[in-house]
Amino acid sequence: MNRWLWMVFITFFGGGCVPKSQNPTTHAEISSPMLVPDTTHLGRAYFAAGCFWCVEAVFESVLGVREVVSGYAGGGKRYASYEDVSSGDTGHAEAVMVVYDTTLIRYETLLTVFFDSHDPTTLNRQGYDVGTQYRSAIFYTTPIQKSKAEAYIQKLNADGTFDDKVVTTLEPFTGFYPAEDYHQDYEKNHPNNPYIRNVSIPRLHKFKDKHPELLKTSE
Repeated sequence: MNRWLWMVFITFFGGGCVPKSQNPTTHAEISSPMLVPDTTHLGRAYFAAGCFWCVEAVFESVLGVREVVSGYAGGGKRYASYEDVSSGDTGHAEAVMVVYDTTLIRYETLLTVFFDSHDPTTLNRQGYDVGTQYRSAIFYTTPIQKSKAEAYIQKLNADGTFDDKVVTTLEPFTGFYPAEDYHQDYEKNHPNNPYIRNVSIPRLHKFKDKHPELLKTSE
């Protein structure tokens, strides 16, 4: 069941509705990847962990994170839109770009946020969101990011942190396509959306309860 079918289900059984303006078929195609210029103190990291509404909200709560953008990464085609990616045919995953202050947070800490805020042992799915577009993936931009992610995964498996082996893929970064405007800050802007109430907010609270030391003071 993909996210939109899940929303239909909880609309009838959990209340709420999907505004017409946010229908997945009403969008503008995005034709170019997004990059953020490197600066002395800003780093970039790209993660996929299921619904990008959920992932964006988690990373935005973390101290040292300056900006989070929902979008698409990892596909073979040089364009991406919600409708295309949702088909599962483009190879893209729903992903986020995390812009962070390297003087306040390390890449290893971002890996902690990533692995402790979703299930990295379920192949091509998070809960009711199923398909390669919902895969657990890290898109590394440098050999150092790749080696740190590999070491982190090896330790998780060696320590038996999860009941099953981690299936997170490590994929070279080839570009990031920002999602349509209505996807950005979705949890913040639509707190009463049934999917947000029943899936995204509980996922965020679970992370906050586990890592209060990583949160922004305003959180």
